[in-house]
Amino acid sequence: MTKDRRGFIEKLWRRPARQAGFSLIEGMVAAAILAAGVLALAGMQGVAFTKNGDANELTQVTTLNADIMERIKFNRGRALAYNGINTNNPATQPPATQPMARGDYTQWQTMLTNSRLAGAIGTVQVIRLDPDPALNPTTLNQFQVNVLITWNTQGLARNRGVTFTSVMAPE
Repeated sequence: MTKDRRGFIEKLWRRPARQAGFSLIEGMVAAAILAAGVLALAGMQGVAFTKNGDANELTQVTTLNADIMERIKFNRGRALAYNGINTNNPATQPPATQPMARGDYTQWQTMLTNSRLAGAIGTVQVIRLDPDPALNPTTLNQFQVNVLITWNTQGLARNRGVTFTSVMAPE
């Protein structure tokens, strides 16, 4: 250390050893790391696009499942009229003596057809949990309702399905 003319102490810095910049190997390693990162980002874009499409389909299916469940819940006194519905088979419509259930079937079938789900088919199964509710009033004459929607995933040859299950009791 030395003092300058005003009496302040100055540090003398030694200059580091001479460097000539990056070597060719360092540059190639950096380029390889950058290329791997860019390729990983490009690969993730494809996966994100596919998963986003799957999420959209699942949202539509959930909405359609919830719709028919709400319709059955609203008409729960006639829940057995919905048993055996298959939107792919018009012969499974509820009987004409049940106009509300028949209308629900027609509207739900139209919504399934108009959804952008490839080959969407909806089925409903209603099961009485107690075969003789008069003998066992504690069961509250409950029904188990199973709603299944199947479809083909866009772009892939795989079938998918979502089932909702609920227990309902007449009012």
